Amino acid sequence: MTSDTRTLISGTDLNRRRNKVIYYTVLTVLMITFVVVFFFPFYWMVTGAVKHPAELVRPTPTFIPESWHWDTYKLAWDQLNIAHFFLNTLYYAIGGWFVQLLVDVTAAYALSKLRPVGGKLVLGGMLASLMLPAAALLVPAYLTVTDVPIFGWNLLNSPWALWLPGAANAFNIYVLKRFFDQIPNDLLDSASMDGAGRVRVLWHIVLPLSRPVLAVVSIFAVIGMWKDFLWPLLVLQDPEVQTLSVALSRLSGTNQVPLTEMLAGLVIASIPMIVVFMVFQRSILGGLQAGSLKG
Repeated sequence: MTSDTRTLISGTDLNRRRNKVIYYTVLTVLMITFVVVFFFPFYWMVTGAVKHPAELVRPTPTFIPESWHWDTYKLAWDQLNIAHFFLNTLYYAIGGWFVQLLVDVTAAYALSKLRPVGGKLVLGGMLASLMLPAAALLVPAYLTVTDVPIFGWNLLNSPWALWLPGAANAFNIYVLKRFFDQIPNDLLDSASMDGAGRVRVLWHIVLPLSRPVLAVVSIFAVIGMWKDFLWPLLVLQDPEVQTLSVALSRLSGTNQVPLTEMLAGLVIASIPMIVVFMVFQRSILGGLQAGSLKG
């Protein structure tokens, strides 16, 4: 352990046998506890889907299925029309990612490099909005999408009802601005002296240098759109345009879908985001650290 490594316990203390035993015992217990707490619900969902319906509703639960019915996943895919709602959710996630990235990058670039009058006030207002609970914004946001000011549009049951309210993400704008602040102004001034305009500087210099933080923001945007439930439940009232999570919730209330098939549908809905996190977890941590360090 190097001397500049920051830990809860110093290297000197860890060299003592008693302290080392206590430290690794507590660490092991905590890791096992966290794994059980976070992994067990998913395990229960996966194994519950392959159980026989009679076994699943027994008063005494079985942690290992007595019989494995893997065809439940195929039945859920076909009978719940998961492919249709899966594509709906994918479409909303990709569109939301594009709109959010477009708005957040330009806003962060303006606040960081263009320095408009009142920019600090705007940034302060954005950060203050993070202090508000999401539930407090539901009613004004819903009234806005049902009657867009000036234009008078009703955006219910349209993708824009999901994309526009999430376009200006204060957290993403702050992370992007912090990263843009580290890009030397001399580099941008040199490009401007060569005749590059503000948009060209953003496209050819700022964005290529910002790939780590752009990856993080992109992942957060896609995950946020995919896992959101309450807002799509309010604005997507037409069953044909609903997201996968909203459709599964609606179908579960009909009492016509076996519980095993519903669990199978929930597993299928969870897998894409688990895969995204497992594949890009290093990019997430690396991008956030890059945005917090000074060059």
